[in-house]
Amino acid sequence: MQHETHTGHEDPAQHEHHGAHGAGGKVTWSMAAQATLHCLTGCAIGEVLGMVIGTALGWGNVPTMILAIVLAFFFGYSLTLRSVRRAGVDFRTAFRIALAADTLSIAVMELIDNGVIVLWPSAMDAQLSDALFWVALAVSLAIAFVVTTPVNRWMIGRGKGHAVVHQFH
Repeated sequence: MQHETHTGHEDPAQHEHHGAHGAGGKVTWSMAAQATLHCLTGCAIGEVLGMVIGTALGWGNVPTMILAIVLAFFFGYSLTLRSVRRAGVDFRTAFRIALAADTLSIAVMELIDNGVIVLWPSAMDAQLSDALFWVALAVSLAIAFVVTTPVNRWMIGRGKGHAVVHQFH
């Protein structure tokens, strides 16, 4: 284990948090599910908003999907930024914490979510008024949650991902 010299100016985004949520501590499926639910919330807001905007504007599948992914990352990071900023952390540090905490989780979630929608027959062509649009979106997010939860558990167990954020709650 590498020891750091603490000067009072350490970067929490790069500091490995060891304790109940880090390496050496017991990481429960509940912790992982809560971290995943946090990411799912931001992703779902961005995905739904992106798909609604792209579909309502008559955009093609690729630009709509790109917008949905960009908004999913935006809202995912924003939720973490908001909670870390409430703890009194400056914006720059909070932004770095959000990147460290959420990037892999959101990326996995978006890969699975969008992969399911692409592979689901006719889902890419469904309109907002079609039940298929909403069913495919809901199912894809549920599958993404199931696949991303073990990823978050693995990261938290190593003092990464949402383990970095927990010290600010």
